[in-house]
Amino acid sequence: MQVSRRQFLKVTAGGLAASSMGVLGFLPSEALAEVRQFRLARAKEIRNTCPYCSVGCGLLMYSLGDGAKNAKAEITHIEGDPDHPVSRGSLCPKGAGLLDFIHSPNRLKHPEVREAGSNSWTRISWHEAIARIARHIKDDRDANFVTRTADGVTVNRWLSTAMLTASASSNETGILTQKVMRSLGIVGTDAQARVCHGPTVSALASTFGRGAMTNSWVDISNADFILIMGGNPAEAHPVGFKWAVEAKKRGARIVVVDPRYNRSAAVADEYLPIRAGSDIVFLGGVINWLVANDKIQWEYVRAYTNASYIVKEGFGFEDGLFSGYDAAKGQYDRSSWNYEFEADGNTAKTDPTLQHPRCVWNLMKAHYARYTPELVEDLTGTPKDGFLRVCQHLGSTAVRDRVGTILYALGWTQHTVGAQNIRSMAMIQLLLGNIGMPGGGVNALRGHSNIQGLSDLGLLSTNLPGYLTLPSEKAHPTFADYIAKTAPKAQAPGQLNFWANTPKFFVSLLKWFWGDKATAENNWGYDWLPKWDKMYDVLQVMDLMHNGKVNGFIVQGFNPLTSFPDARKTAADFAKLKYMVVIDPIATETASFWQNHGEVNEVDTASIKTEVFRLPSTCFAEEDGAIVNSSRWLQWHWKGANPPGEAKTDQEILAELFMAVRTLYAKEGGTAPEPILNLSWPYKNPLEPTPEELAKEMNGRALADIPDPKDPAKFLARKGEQLPNFALLRDDGTTMSACWIFAGCWTQAGNQMARRDNTDAGLGNTPGWAWAWPANRRIIYNRASCDPSGKPWDPKRNLIAWNGTAWAGADVPDFKVDSPPADGMNPFIMNPEGVGRLFCTDKLVDGPFPEHYEPMESPLGTNPLHPKVVSSPAVRIFKADRERLGTHDQFPYVGTTYRLTEHFQFWTKSVRLNAIAQPEQFVEIGETLAAEKGIRAGDWVQVSSKRGHIKAKAVVTKRIKALKVAGRTVHQIGIPLHWGWETVARKGFLSNTLPPAVGDCNTQTPEYKAFLVNVEKIGVA
Repeated sequence: MQVSRRQFLKVTAGGLAASSMGVLGFLPSEALAEVRQFRLARAKEIRNTCPYCSVGCGLLMYSLGDGAKNAKAEITHIEGDPDHPVSRGSLCPKGAGLLDFIHSPNRLKHPEVREAGSNSWTRISWHEAIARIARHIKDDRDANFVTRTADGVTVNRWLSTAMLTASASSNETGILTQKVMRSLGIVGTDAQARVCHGPTVSALASTFGRGAMTNSWVDISNADFILIMGGNPAEAHPVGFKWAVEAKKRGARIVVVDPRYNRSAAVADEYLPIRAGSDIVFLGGVINWLVANDKIQWEYVRAYTNASYIVKEGFGFEDGLFSGYDAAKGQYDRSSWNYEFEADGNTAKTDPTLQHPRCVWNLMKAHYARYTPELVEDLTGTPKDGFLRVCQHLGSTAVRDRVGTILYALGWTQHTVGAQNIRSMAMIQLLLGNIGMPGGGVNALRGHSNIQGLSDLGLLSTNLPGYLTLPSEKAHPTFADYIAKTAPKAQAPGQLNFWANTPKFFVSLLKWFWGDKATAENNWGYDWLPKWDKMYDVLQVMDLMHNGKVNGFIVQGFNPLTSFPDARKTAADFAKLKYMVVIDPIATETASFWQNHGEVNEVDTASIKTEVFRLPSTCFAEEDGAIVNSSRWLQWHWKGANPPGEAKTDQEILAELFMAVRTLYAKEGGTAPEPILNLSWPYKNPLEPTPEELAKEMNGRALADIPDPKDPAKFLARKGEQLPNFALLRDDGTTMSACWIFAGCWTQAGNQMARRDNTDAGLGNTPGWAWAWPANRRIIYNRASCDPSGKPWDPKRNLIAWNGTAWAGADVPDFKVDSPPADGMNPFIMNPEGVGRLFCTDKLVDGPFPEHYEPMESPLGTNPLHPKVVSSPAVRIFKADRERLGTHDQFPYVGTTYRLTEHFQFWTKSVRLNAIAQPEQFVEIGETLAAEKGIRAGDWVQVSSKRGHIKAKAVVTKRIKALKVAGRTVHQIGIPLHWGWETVARKGFLSNTLPPAVGDCNTQTPEYKAFLVNVEKIGVA
């Protein structure tokens, strides 16, 4: 690898010491120094946002080029934006390498095709590429489109071609993708969210009402106690982690619970080891301890949770199973997981005394009584004394003037019980009164720069924008069924039940899809949307592909061969496709799955008949648009240069492709052309919708004058105007909005996402910087930061309060602003009962309370809590994947994957600076296991599972301890995930060769964090 002097000097000695190069002994003899690079006076400054993790750090890019018509601008320098409220000028090692990402030798510059059976790429024109792909799409759609089911339900879906959408593309790309994809009838679709934070949405929405990070990055500094569990923010979100460090400087304590002693642990006050996959045992033990020791914020719990709600007669739990389990189907009938209701059928019954044996409080108390400190130590391997200290730290926040927060990420989500891991902590935070509080919350640290935004835009198989549900053929055969079943009724008197507004959101969405063709007479084009019969997540699609039922695969800014579990099976499935389209700025292993790279990808190229198109797209620096960070901030960024060669924006590629398909249908006819021909496409240049046009559509506009109900002579909005907020949306066809939760992001006053006022309004809130959904609220559920009388629980944390006439303060109230405390309205306005749920009514498929189940590949081979039900009984696994599960006698060690500070997923191996910092694949092995196996630092080892193997250098470390679990020793192996063969670093194996293709019960996020492996020494250093 050629390394320039500038690139080498940008890698600090400290960074090398913490990297695999340092561990393996490759350190320079003298400290390295860097001279700050100066900017040329004639450079142009452009503001942008880092495209890696979800902190959303601000960038200043500098380009050379005088702006003349034929002058070509070139980005020559990137640094942190000192005005940004979160990053404040900082960039992590990933962000520091962004210049090299833009200029990577692996950037794609021209459209190419790999013909069936060929061993090389052939350059083709954009015209040929678009024409050939459009023909594939139309022919496959016409041949395989399903218009109606056998019983006559219109479903308009196309299953034989699937689509993956990006994790870093802008909102504007995402919403155009949604429009094109659904008009074609595609339901087999997913974004990167499925393989990372799907369980977050499921768990948090079912508990609080929304599936997003509750607080913000800066707000972490307001905490008195921080528990980091299921994540490693110092490594994966380094700049965001500075706010945890700020909290520590102010006196907060930080505890890390993780299988590895990691970089977050290195700055924590205490570190506790844990067996991967046993988090619910730990957290269930915390719940039991809080109850047993009366460390409960009682006033909060009685007023703001469903502790007093009475559960239906017939609900129960016995020997590992909740009531309603059907063993033949492997599914629960969840009808008993609900409340008892009054005679009106809507109002839930409660017992404020908490004496009723079936009230939530007593059911919860009984459920977790089994989770004793002794059981926690026995099943997790965590020392009992350390566990009890965590309980005491958390318990100390069950008062008005102390607050704790939790930081988690993929260490919790990527399990078969991922949603229930998160639910456990959500329950703890409700018991402690830490939801809605500054410095509190359940803070899901999203892994990608815009995976929050693409989740918001509904780029998942059964979703629509704004967390609306894509219609189901069984539940929603008609428009009337959809409205009746998705607009809940309030379950408490006088409760603001916000999802009751679903008809307004949904009709406004349909008007965006079909425009003037959407009328009341055709139910706003309802039947032109595809309807699903089951979730077509990535695991489902791969099983269909495995069985030869998928012909085409459109992959936009995604690298599924490196991201999906069981990589060898994935590659074999790709070889069964007729065509694949890869839209990406950079070369990926997915696009070149057919190339033989020796042992790292040993395939028979000539026998693979998949036709692969590789289309070059722009990167972050070459487009305008907005991305949404983990704090729900929509931040606008600006283009700094044109892309290399013939690369085009995603919007232009999608538009050209759609218009080519539409033209074919207009000329030739075909199967179900109406959704395509009737799709609203009002863009000035139909072949290149602009980011501004698409952003305005997401906000929404009035399609007719909207009168003020208080004064008919006045108007809230005039026809054609941008809407100020989602309160103006209507269900009569007079408004349009592509994503109701984004309403307010681009109003008549202009682009609110581009705002740059970083004034602190109090407690770190900067409401003038960018724009946050919903309604620019920075801490959601913030009405719960006040007691029932409207006064802040903690006067030092006065976020909002009732001032006698309205709710007001440093944040936008997440509440009906003029509802006085005396009205008794509850703060969780997205739940029909208005309270946070300790008992989750029928929202999750695997239980209303979290329960410990072993990973699908358990090192114990049993579950001491209930040996007859070892793993989750609600797990979905396909026959071909079940046959590829290993057992602990063959594969005795636990493997778990993770990221490194110097790399981001599978992108930065194509970035020279990051490749210098971490050039070679390695795995971490504890000293005890290494001694047993005769492995020394730097030796070559083979790590294998039932599904394949990887080879890597061994890093022998004290960071991973052998644990005593259920009377035996459990060893864990740490597996960084960043390598492959499309790289400027050294070629490596795909780490996801090892984990099984099975997912979280609710969202099917794959179980990457706990699987069985073996390890053997194969060579010496």
